[in-house]
Amino acid sequence: MRPDSREGHRATRRSSALILIAVLMNGCSRLHVGDVELDTRKIELGQARSVRAEVHIGAGELHLSGDAKPLLDADFIYNVPQWRPEVSYEVQGEEGKLRVRQPSVEGFPRGDSKYQWNLRFNNQVPLDLRIELGAGKSTLLLGDLSLTKLEVETGVGETTIDLNGEWKRDLNAKIEGGIGQLNVHLPSHTAVGVEAEKGIGSLRVDGLHHDGKLYVNDAFGKSTPTLRVRVEAGIGEIRLECK
Repeated sequence: MRPDSREGHRATRRSSALILIAVLMNGCSRLHVGDVELDTRKIELGQARSVRAEVHIGAGELHLSGDAKPLLDADFIYNVPQWRPEVSYEVQGEEGKLRVRQPSVEGFPRGDSKYQWNLRFNNQVPLDLRIELGAGKSTLLLGDLSLTKLEVETGVGETTIDLNGEWKRDLNAKIEGGIGQLNVHLPSHTAVGVEAEKGIGSLRVDGLHHDGKLYVNDAFGKSTPTLRVRVEAGIGEIRLECK
């Protein structure tokens, strides 16, 4: 795809997101807001030796971290019954496939809605993780996980991605910004190279220096493993911090 067409695609996606939010906010369909529910789920690894996980949240607050004994230990807090999260898991051969998603329901809550996810993953399981965010605030503490691949698509709001930890393998990560603020915290003692493509907004870099097309730390090219991160900005501010 040519650079101009790629940028056009991202601009179209951002415009579509804004239109969708406007439709939900002003639509005639209203969802009932009820009592606050706590839904706890535990997913065991089973016979899988690695896992591909997809997390999709449309509108709400997401906190994702490690330190779970099972594959996934999750708490969901919500007061819109139609938004009860959907969790599915299956094992095919030696690979597990996990999906956590907010149901696709038309309409917008009538009243104050509450929607919070707290997802804790097992630290030891090799994990190919894809996260798709809608509107809200998200905190992703990923440095303790055994990530083999990472893709994050942010939406509208503030997203913090923390990759600080003791890395034992290389990682290729892609982070696609949406609308709002994106904070990416990177380790200083692990080799890091970031390719950042700025959109409409600003880019702030702390603890990295420019080397050709990359922002790198002092360990880059001198030690292994290596974290390679591509950041495609949207509308707003990107903060890259390596300390």
